[in-house]
Amino acid sequence: MVEVELKKKQTCKFTYHSVDLDQLLDMSYEQLIQLYSAWHRQRLNWRLRRKQHSLLKRLSKAKKEAPPMKKPGVAKTQLQDMIILLEMMGNMVGVYNGKTFNQVEIKPEMISHYSSKFSITYKSVKHGRPGFGATRSFPFIPLK
Repeated sequence: MVEVELKKKQTCKFTYHSVDLDQLLDMSYEQLIQLYSAWHRQRLNWRLRRKQHSLLKRLSKAKKEAPPMKKPGVAKTQLQDMIILLEMMGNMVGVYNGKTFNQVEIKPEMISHYSSKFSITYKSVKHGRPGFGATRSFPFIPLK
């Protein structure tokens, strides 16, 4: 009987600038800032604004209040210029797109991106037939 070796399914480990997620969680805030791009690093060194601090507080509060093994509640915000930080990971954020709040679950791949990237503010254009007067041959378009 031929023994068939079962191949282990290789799972993709998340790394941020060649640093594993476990090592990222163990890093201090200053070490973590050094991994970000220059613009994000400069912006975080300028300090976060009051609204951004209040969002981080609401996210940490929602994470503490959530029962174990459950997703935390949604924290709504209009901050589209918020840089997604490591401490926000695993939370649910409702990002306002001008009409509604889009729920976004923060995942490790989203670190150092802006929150607006995950809440699109426009609809894609669906082109149809030309309207009345849109072309020179409009009298020849049959009217239904």
